[in-house]
Amino acid sequence: MADTDIDPRTRRLLEAPIVPTLLRLAAPNVLVMVAQAAVGLIETYFVGKLGTDALAGMALVFPIVMLMQMTSAGAMGGGIASAIARALGARRREDGDALVLHAMAIAVGFGLLFTVAMLLGGRALFTLMGGTGASLEAALVYSHVVFAGAILVWLFNSLAAVIRGTGNMAVPANITVAGVVVLIPLSPLLIFGWGPIPGMGIAGGAAALLAYYLGGTIALWVYLRSSRSLLKPTWAGMRFRWPLFRDILRIGLVGAIATVSTNLSIGIATALSGHFGPNAIAGYGTASRLEYLLVPMVFGLGAPLLAMVGTCIGAGQRERALRATWAGAGLAFLLSGSIGLAAALFPRPWLMLFGSDPAMLEAGTQYLRAVGPFYGFFGVGLVLYFASQGAGRLLWPVIGNLMRLAVAGLGGWLALRWGGQLVQVFYAQAAALVVYGIVIASAIAGGAWFGRVGWPRTPHGLLRRLQAT
Repeated sequence: MADTDIDPRTRRLLEAPIVPTLLRLAAPNVLVMVAQAAVGLIETYFVGKLGTDALAGMALVFPIVMLMQMTSAGAMGGGIASAIARALGARRREDGDALVLHAMAIAVGFGLLFTVAMLLGGRALFTLMGGTGASLEAALVYSHVVFAGAILVWLFNSLAAVIRGTGNMAVPANITVAGVVVLIPLSPLLIFGWGPIPGMGIAGGAAALLAYYLGGTIALWVYLRSSRSLLKPTWAGMRFRWPLFRDILRIGLVGAIATVSTNLSIGIATALSGHFGPNAIAGYGTASRLEYLLVPMVFGLGAPLLAMVGTCIGAGQRERALRATWAGAGLAFLLSGSIGLAAALFPRPWLMLFGSDPAMLEAGTQYLRAVGPFYGFFGVGLVLYFASQGAGRLLWPVIGNLMRLAVAGLGGWLALRWGGQLVQVFYAQAAALVVYGIVIASAIAGGAWFGRVGWPRTPHGLLRRLQAT
């Protein structure tokens, strides 16, 4: 295929100035991710009107919902986008078309797995996380509805990842924003009822969420079947091929380890907070939603970075891939660090969006003041995780996540055992974020993508290693 046959979107990833291109692609993607995060915030806002038990119940379920979101959109979604970007960068258009249907098959399988696991094991899990009484029952009601429709969440995020892998960030953004516009009135309508429509309580928020994902999935599939789509998936004559599954799963499954570790860190902190009562769980769960809000915001930058790195790697442009990676890391540090500092200085405006219970506010304030100033390290580690997906090199992001989990879990347990104060549990979470960001950045800077880890003595040393490999 001649250079003139390269799609303009692919050419832009290979040739256009890095920072302006990242910012231009990230703008709609950050919008879509903020809108998607707003889905959870909208639910939390209205569920908070049902009382502290409902808010605590939702806080118990939320880490598992985010595990599913981050696994489908970030881990497996990253594997999907990476596979498609590398296929297009290597000019394998037919493989790109086939990867769409392979991605959908993977989404259905994992969606069913989440449904079965949570319907059978939800009560035991939420009890282990500290749920009791009315808060536990509220968690089960919400969980049963959400995870009954897990396939919809997986299909939505997988199809969005397919489109982002082509370098198109605008279509997923537009569809998500349109869905949020519908969700804003739909969520309180189903939670509280109106006129002839009965209120469903906390289950109504879950039902509205599934309606959002159903509509979005249909819209994404309609786009992929239209003449505007770069990829042209078709079931006619389609045969599933293990090499294409492997191309997605070798990135997605390894990435899932990192995702599980991130959510386990939150889950462990939730369980440790449970030693201080339901109000502490509600306070921590509400405050830590800001960290979860950072995930889609950094993902908004990480998705185009993944596409650029994957396309450059597929085309053999390793030096450009690394330059794009460090540009993305700097932008992520500024974005997440600024938000964290603002939250640490002014925690109550955020917390009071969801409730006014004094004990809840106190627990949430302690968390934001202890952890917020270190959110920049979280942003760096997360965006480098996405870049590593594009490069097909996920060992060190996984190690970084496991080290974060170890520091958060062991540090929190020791803080509880020796000090017995909630704020000391949160200090352990802050230390874990610092370790997470530094470990991943140091490994990539040392050459982990293209050889053994070993810090180059000069910038030219790294370039020579790239040229040698």
